[in-house]
Amino acid sequence: MRVPFLDYPRPIALAHRGGGAHAPENSWTAFEHAVGLGYAYLETDARATSDGMLMAFHDRTLDRVTDASGPINALPYREVKALRVGGSEPIPRIEDLLGAWPDVRFNIDLKDEPGIPLLADVLHRTGAWDRVCVTSFSGSRLRTARGLFERPVCMTTSPAAIAAVRCAISATPHGPQTRLLAGRFSRSQMRCTQVPGRVATGSFIRRAHALGLDVHVWTINDRAAMTRFLDLGADGIFTDDIETLRDLLIERGQWHPRAAG
Repeated sequence: MRVPFLDYPRPIALAHRGGGAHAPENSWTAFEHAVGLGYAYLETDARATSDGMLMAFHDRTLDRVTDASGPINALPYREVKALRVGGSEPIPRIEDLLGAWPDVRFNIDLKDEPGIPLLADVLHRTGAWDRVCVTSFSGSRLRTARGLFERPVCMTTSPAAIAAVRCAISATPHGPQTRLLAGRFSRSQMRCTQVPGRVATGSFIRRAHALGLDVHVWTINDRAAMTRFLDLGADGIFTDDIETLRDLLIERGQWHPRAAG
């Protein structure tokens, strides 16, 4: 059964961190540029401040993209909001991003444990249950989040589930092993698998589809690679180079922009 987050024409174009090839990553400018191009899906990361504010920020520490240093979760929000990404861009709150574009869907990567209950609270306040997909490199974070959400939310496969898909790749598409695994994924609200390009082989994509999973490939910034994964049947592509992906999809007749609003 198609969940609301994935109820959109394929292939899905996902602006990775808003599209870091054109503006500082996870910044308002990046997200606004992606939305202006017609992107219906934005990808971002979620980390907590020391006083419980959920921010769109990837790294554990501030060193790489700001002129500050140390863990972001060691600082209160009043200090974090004064920092600038790339010297000019404030760090957005997840709640503000969800509120800015009520029609846009967000792929949210939970980067730390303190952010899990904060995301549950944000979704409760915003009612954005049907337009988020929650992902993490930690299976325990995904399990904890699933237990805290008051409504079903689209979730990606855990690392262990991805390994299960890869190990069972030669199983009969409609055999008992496939049905068992597909049922387990469905009960865990895992509706898609998001994997790096090296994992997204043709056989992996076919196997994932047999298990009822969409396949989203990250992070593809090369036009030839974008073409290859689209030809393999990938359901979505994450990219920093959102202009190249959009242009390619337009040429292929596969660009499905969000409705202006």
